[in-house]
Amino acid sequence: MANNGQNPRMGFEMRKKGKVLRVEEFAAKMKEIQEEAQAALRKAQEEMKKQADRYRGEVEEYKVGDMVLLSTKELKWQMIGRRTDKLTERFIGPYRVKGIISLNAIELDLPSSVRIHSVVNVSRIHRYRDQVKGQKVTPPPLVEIQGRWSIK
Repeated sequence: MANNGQNPRMGFEMRKKGKVLRVEEFAAKMKEIQEEAQAALRKAQEEMKKQADRYRGEVEEYKVGDMVLLSTKELKWQMIGRRTDKLTERFIGPYRVKGIISLNAIELDLPSSVRIHSVVNVSRIHRYRDQVKGQKVTPPPLVEIQGRWSIK
């Protein structure tokens, strides 16, 4: 046999014809492992969704023209002139909804004195409810501060 400079043991041998049982067993085992992994992933995905949905509530939908209150929780830097954080309002407004950006973002018609971006997340707003008809509105009493009267 002439080797022409090539070693017959270096991968140039003829392949055997016919089916190789080990390859079929390996392919079947790999398919079984893949199906088990997919089933485990589906189960983990369902459990994660269940845990994530546990504290999720229904999203309140707003329309253009609705009146909402804006939370002051992230507006502490704008409330510098206030005496204490303890006595500041929790919500300011009401403000009119100017536009709907998405289910999570709403554009408000804010006055120039509120210096934040007009698009806010729905987690920072609450629907404004008017007073009940016939409810008596009493203005706060006047307070005397160093001989001058002012509204509290």
